[in-house]
Amino acid sequence: MLKRFKVVAPAVLAVAIALPAGAAQADPTPAAPPVTTCDATQTPAVYHGKVPTPKSVLGFDLGEREVTSAESDTLLTSIDAASDRVVSGTLATTAQGRPLKYAIVGSPQNIRNLRAIESSIKLLRNPLTPAPAAKTLARNTPAILWIAGNVHGGEESGTDAALKTLYDLAGRDDCAARRILDNAVTVILPTQNPDGREADTRRNAYAFDMNRDWFARTQPETDGKIELMRKYPPQLFIDAHEMGGTEYFFPPNPDPIYHDIPEPTIDWINNTYGAAMISEFTKRGIPFFNRRVYDMFYMGYGDTVPTTAFHAAGMTFEKGNASPVATRTFEQWLTQWVSLSAAAAKKTEILTTWHGMYADAFKQGLEGRLEPNQVYNPGNEVTMPVPDRKVRHYFLRADDPAKKAETDLLVRRLQRMDVKVFKLATSLTVKDFKPYGNPEAKTTLPKGTYWIPMAQGQKHWIQGMLNEDTYTPFPYFYDVTAWSLPLLSNVSGGSSGQVLLPVATPVREVDAPSVKITTSRKIGVLQLSGGTAQNAAESSGWLRHRLDRDWKLSYQVLTPADVAAGKLSGLDVLLVPDGSANSANNALGETGRTALRDWVGGGGRYVGWAGGTQLAVLAGVSTVTLTEPTSDIPGSLFRANVAQGPLSKGVGSSVMQFTEYDLVMRAANPAHVVSSYPAADSPDWFMSGFALGAEELGGTAATVDEPVGAGHAVLFAADPNFRALTDGTAKILANAITADLPSSRARALAPAPDASRAAVAIPDRESPIRITVPASDRDKVVAALNGFGATWTEQAATGGAVRFVVANPEGLDAHEHPWARDLPDALRNAGVSPLAVVLPQ
Repeated sequence: MLKRFKVVAPAVLAVAIALPAGAAQADPTPAAPPVTTCDATQTPAVYHGKVPTPKSVLGFDLGEREVTSAESDTLLTSIDAASDRVVSGTLATTAQGRPLKYAIVGSPQNIRNLRAIESSIKLLRNPLTPAPAAKTLARNTPAILWIAGNVHGGEESGTDAALKTLYDLAGRDDCAARRILDNAVTVILPTQNPDGREADTRRNAYAFDMNRDWFARTQPETDGKIELMRKYPPQLFIDAHEMGGTEYFFPPNPDPIYHDIPEPTIDWINNTYGAAMISEFTKRGIPFFNRRVYDMFYMGYGDTVPTTAFHAAGMTFEKGNASPVATRTFEQWLTQWVSLSAAAAKKTEILTTWHGMYADAFKQGLEGRLEPNQVYNPGNEVTMPVPDRKVRHYFLRADDPAKKAETDLLVRRLQRMDVKVFKLATSLTVKDFKPYGNPEAKTTLPKGTYWIPMAQGQKHWIQGMLNEDTYTPFPYFYDVTAWSLPLLSNVSGGSSGQVLLPVATPVREVDAPSVKITTSRKIGVLQLSGGTAQNAAESSGWLRHRLDRDWKLSYQVLTPADVAAGKLSGLDVLLVPDGSANSANNALGETGRTALRDWVGGGGRYVGWAGGTQLAVLAGVSTVTLTEPTSDIPGSLFRANVAQGPLSKGVGSSVMQFTEYDLVMRAANPAHVVSSYPAADSPDWFMSGFALGAEELGGTAATVDEPVGAGHAVLFAADPNFRALTDGTAKILANAITADLPSSRARALAPAPDASRAAVAIPDRESPIRITVPASDRDKVVAALNGFGATWTEQAATGGAVRFVVANPEGLDAHEHPWARDLPDALRNAGVSPLAVVLPQ
């Protein structure tokens, strides 16, 4: 009975909590005039001289050139050693052994009282802390403000600016600096990606874009950072980037914005910080823009995750990298200093509202109320409302031993974001249980099922992670549109809006599960390249991470030239991730293609996906048919039915397959199909995320196992290991490496490519821009693209629409591209009503 009371009591108490109001506005209001003559940026800097200058430590001033990772660490450590305002540490170590150094800076009193501040912040984060007590805590507790730079290794100036901010906070004695020091502790993480910084690459050593890794936490750099954030939860999080050009971007953000983000955070972003920076940059005549490109939708960014999981004002800053290093460093410092100053000036109000958001989240969860979809930029309209259905509880089934590792990892990810998870102590009958992808039905959930009540302070994060659909509000896409943890993991579960009082016990933090696999097979990885090699680098990096860190399997990396040179000898399995199939096919030559076909026919196992699947066709290893999609699927999850057999071990009868404008695959023999999409009019059809015309996938193959002589070609239409977070389909990939597959020597080898097969070759697509519009808008789009000097091809899309596939030969990301960020405005100004706009990632 006591355990039941512990569950019920918070729900009863939550009703009595008074909640402060907060609402987002379409446009920022002007910044309020300062209440003191101490101006944040015009006050002359006064240094006390006790902290070594950057030049005395480095031999040059910050902004003369970009610091190295080692120089950043040296300066941070030197400032810490000289100042009683600073403590520092190491939050993680990279794959190449570099430390991620951080510093915490505040008044000497605040630094001495860090443990007490931790306790006070924890109470403010607790939705059950009474409002009067919260107001007292807010008056007496400093805010916690974060600055993080250089998550993309080649975007360096955020680091240099963060070091200047650290030096100024440690070394200045003027009123502007003291206001920040007295009212806040500032956590400074100069570089989030030291390996990438040293290599001058966007991604880390495993080719992960770590600004997409925040909820999965596959990389130690991300995991260590979030653990420190749990210790020091932010009310402000600055993520400093660079982009192409010379302008500066800071919020307000464009649409879409994820629906279950707490509204007061959007108000802070737009009307406190955005307004202050607009005022400062306008006053100085510095060119800037906002409401373009950098949305707040995907729950893997350095702005969305701090905002949704920590109720902070998470903000992406982007400075044009064509500016000199001195200009970049100064403008990055300016946005950091203005933001810190704005937060310090409103510290009590911010902390009071911060607590109120947790109390309101609790109340929303108690009522089963999801935040509605809305748009924040004038002229936009919501295209997909959040369904009017109450959600008070999520449940995760734990009665399938084959999925224990996936379930444990999912629960652990929730717990390590401070979500409270319970286990049913007895079976529970739920009248309105809605299993993922299926209609509501009365269901009895067995004892041991995980229960995640929405009535807790982390309600917004729970919805973000356990949702059935993301309900994309506006058809503009900077990244993928589906990321539900149960769907990615292929873990059964669902939701309920019923008022329930389960008999349940709290779950202690689940240990990281071991997913090590064993096999005696010798494994090779064929590295594809060509073009900018972006797709190849990422896909093979995700694979190497999975092989090294999760599965702990040894492997040999090969190039097409190695294949032509006979180096397949001695290998049993060849893994071929995404990349340029045409370049690889040319590099193989006829000698390499023959060697590849002979090796597979002699008993080898070719396992490929995306570009690797296309290469299998081009090289004559497989007879599958691949065609360009007519649908718009910018990154969504679809249910695929899984046939019983060696490759389905531990998977079950279905799996959620991630797909992103991938080629549509059809098997020559239906018996070869391992997983396939059900017909669109079938009860099994289910998708999460955004899609137009996805019905074309119905009846096509997601995975095939094609016998080739004594060997096999196991092929996936899309990457089964996308960002190393699609654990459900990764299990099929693991089975493709380890399972015993039946031999079929009676089958002849697939024929070498002839003229008719060469015709199916599909052009490489290195991060193009895609625009799909009604046919009536075609000429307007042509005019807009001509204005940018673009080149493109046109395709027929679903329902008579027209898709423009705009060339991006250098494979530039949207923020690096010279005009991609201007495209949405150009289309709007041309009177275009797009069905989908997908910018390159």
